[in-house]
Amino acid sequence: MQKKHLILALVLYAVSAIGSFSVFSYVDKSKVVLPGGKNSNTGTDGTTLLGALLEIDPQAPRDQVCPLNGTMYTQLEKDTWETRRPLFVMIENHPEARPQSGLSRADLVFEAVAEGGVTRFGAMFYCAAQIQDITLAPIRSARTYFVDLASGFNLPMYVHVGGANVPGPTDALGQIVDYGWNLQNDINQFSVGYPTFVRDYNRVPGKELATEHTMVTTTEKLWAVALDRDWTNMSPDRKVGRKVVEGSDWKAGYEGWTFEKEAPAAGSVNKISYDFWSGYGDYSVSWEFDSAKDAYARSMGGEKHMDINNDEQIMAKNVVVLFMTEKGPINEKKHMLYGTIGTGKALVFKHGIATEVTWSKKTRTSELELLDSKGKTIELARGLTWFSILATGSDVNY
Repeated sequence: MQKKHLILALVLYAVSAIGSFSVFSYVDKSKVVLPGGKNSNTGTDGTTLLGALLEIDPQAPRDQVCPLNGTMYTQLEKDTWETRRPLFVMIENHPEARPQSGLSRADLVFEAVAEGGVTRFGAMFYCAAQIQDITLAPIRSARTYFVDLASGFNLPMYVHVGGANVPGPTDALGQIVDYGWNLQNDINQFSVGYPTFVRDYNRVPGKELATEHTMVTTTEKLWAVALDRDWTNMSPDRKVGRKVVEGSDWKAGYEGWTFEKEAPAAGSVNKISYDFWSGYGDYSVSWEFDSAKDAYARSMGGEKHMDINNDEQIMAKNVVVLFMTEKGPINEKKHMLYGTIGTGKALVFKHGIATEVTWSKKTRTSELELLDSKGKTIELARGLTWFSILATGSDVNY
């Protein structure tokens, strides 16, 4: 079985290398019926081209809840996101790759060491990406624990460039095949290629980038691939061009987190800091509470963590530290393993308040839960939630 996975990965890589104009390269010409959008991207048959931005009435009520982060949106935005599944995107964090594109507009972000003390992000894009085509970069490879975390969201589109494939427990590419994701929700650059994925050596002006730091895509291009493969969230009466496509709602059975109706008074926890590995200061994280924005501003390696798309510092409404068992390096590739299944301690920071909780994830496909001392789900603030995975016993200063 492991040999089969390795052969499959090599074949996919060869296909990508030989012809980046893959069979999926035409997807940006696809059309989807959206519930609105008056602009030059409206086709002659009444459909709206992917990539067209919705025109949101500033007076429209924001009474629709994003299922991932609790933020309130308009009915038009909800009608659009309900035609799609969330994107779970692997984004790298090597110092030479910074600053990244898109993290400030994610709905959720998971952060963990990929190998050798170098952290990586699994960022989810869904609600905030409906009125803006978000550039995402640099895209990197899959890891098994990110696959585990993504599995709790009912088959989101899993976006990556290859992945760990050494036989054994870290074989992320093999697991993707075993789980059937390659037939349902896996968007691997090895099998998609140009123009969905593009290597941009000038993505950071004035900075010389190695090839592994250059892979770029956008949210609309990724949803176009999903649309072309019929990996949508459409009910039978939804149209793709002139074709009716059946699809189930990804939220069916998904409970999600509980969000506050009202924010409590701010507390006094104004600074948070932690290391993933001792001696790896480039990945040291600190958060500073901004009372005016009621959010934590992120810094990393002693510098503000910026999004190159908008030159904004990343702000999180909730900062969650998950303490999990850490194993590794497992093999010659220095791949890691984290105990994402089971229970453990966690810290939740919001509104300047620190709360000790328990995280729970019963199976790979179970949702990640955050529970209080009585076993009840805690309430999160509405907005971006940032999860950092640290080895059990690690220090968090606040």
